[in-house]
Parts: sequence; C-alpha cells; structure tokens
Amino acid sequence: MKDWLEADAVGMGELSVAAGKRRLAVRGLGSCVAVILHDPTTQIGGIAHVMLPSHTLARNQEMPAKFADKAVPLLLDRLAQLGVCRTNIGTRLVGGARMFGAGASAGTMHMGERNVVACRLAIEDAGLDVAAEDVGGQRGRSVLFSARDGTVAVRTLGGEERNV
Repeated sequence: MKDWLEADAVGMGELSVAAGKRRLAVRGLGSCVAVILHDPTTQIGGIAHVMLPSHTLARNQEMPAKFADKAVPLLLDRLAQLGVCRTNIGTRLVGGARMFGAGASAGTMHMGERNVVACRLAIEDAGLDVAAEDVGGQRGRSVLFSARDGTVAVRTLGGEERNV
C-alpha cells in the first residue's frame, strides 16, 4: 500500500516518465487506457493516461497525451530524449473498461474498447508490439508502475492486485 501512496500520480490526459527507483501511478481508470512503455536496459519508462482514441474527437487540443494517436508518439519522443532505444521498449496496456454497458446498442463499440483499439494501432504504427495487457471488462482499475524493473501492478475495483 505504501508504494501506491508514494508514487507520482499521472492524471487524466497526462503523461509522465520515470527512471530508477521512481514509480508512477494511475488511479481510477475506467474507459481510459494507461499506455506503459519501459526500457529494462536503462530502467526508464513512462505512462500516458489516454482518454480518447483520436484528437479529431475534441475541439480542445491543449493536452495531446489524452488522445491515443498523439500520446504514444509523444511518450516515445520523451523516452528517446532520455536515451531510450526504441528496440528495447516493452509495451503494456491497462484499462478500457465498459463502465456503462447498458447504454450502448448491440454491435456498437463503447469508448473503452475504442480507446484500447486506438492505443494498439498507435503502438503498431510506432513499430512496437503490445507485450501484455489487462483491458476490457466492466470494472475500473488502478496501475502502479516501477521504472526500475518495469513491474506493473494492477488493482481492479473490488478485486485483487496482480502483475501484468
């Protein structure tokens, strides 16, 4: 519990990078997706807290990290500035829950699913693969990321904690 409280919070539409002993946390992911990139060689990584699949869905473009299509390239640029080599990066996704399942008509993708698909596409467009993910479902999640060893702990609302 102490680790969760001492970690630097990454808010909605934000991104943050960390190195060494630093930890990052995203609390209360619903339909949002945490995109986690990590280089085990340099012990540097980061999280983007994605809210929407595309920048075309919003008038206000002031927080580019809230859009999957902008967040992934932006996070990769930040990591490159710190000396991370793209070929060393491991990628994980967490979130994208269907928080209000009854509201969508049959065959319609809900926002969480759209966010997950957009994040996967942005990662693929960057030439990377998703190594692991904990996405979908109907429960919110929180994420704790350690830059030192790349561990990603996920707590599901009303559930247990597990590593992804």
